[in-house]
Amino acid sequence: MAEHDVSEWVLATGNPGKLAEMQSLLTPLGVTLRPQNDFFSEQAEETGLSFIENALIKARFAAEKTGLPAMADDSGLEVAALAGEPGIFSARFGEGFRGQPASDAVNNEKLLDALSEEPPEKRQACYYCAMVWVRHARDPVPRIGLGQWCGEVLTHPRGEGGFGYDPLIWLPDQQCSVAELSKASKNRLSHRAQATQALLKQLASHPDTTDSNI
Repeated sequence: MAEHDVSEWVLATGNPGKLAEMQSLLTPLGVTLRPQNDFFSEQAEETGLSFIENALIKARFAAEKTGLPAMADDSGLEVAALAGEPGIFSARFGEGFRGQPASDAVNNEKLLDALSEEPPEKRQACYYCAMVWVRHARDPVPRIGLGQWCGEVLTHPRGEGGFGYDPLIWLPDQQCSVAELSKASKNRLSHRAQATQALLKQLASHPDTTDSNI
């Protein structure tokens, strides 16, 4: 594989909101994240049954395609009243709902519909995130960080910030929805921030993580 500046990693996503959020979280490391669609258009087949499995699949795929150290997350929303749905299918939960393709708006519409008969005490939900970093595609010791962020599903959207289900998730301790948080607050509190911080602690304790050719 070609040599690369080890301060450059590929992030296994094409989502600009996620890229911006992750780049902000990694600023202290001096690392530049580049989205995978800067290099290739194919998508990894997410055949895992858990957030960890799918994050590993995506990270290894991006590392194989680029020769760069790769970072990937798999995250989603688990709703108690829906027996854990949408879970690993959070991004495509709304596919086909009322004849529409999946999108943030359609996913939210389907979630509200699914919970329309549920009382407030049954609307608890948690965001989960598995964050993975690999030195190369066959890295036998991937670094993995986990995060969890819980709240309640609102009956209507609130706020303009964030992405995904953020307008529907109420945070009792903050007295606002996720979409109403400032970017700085979200980057401090979110499931993705928690998973990233857990991962960064591992990277900091293992100097060989700066060597992409190990």
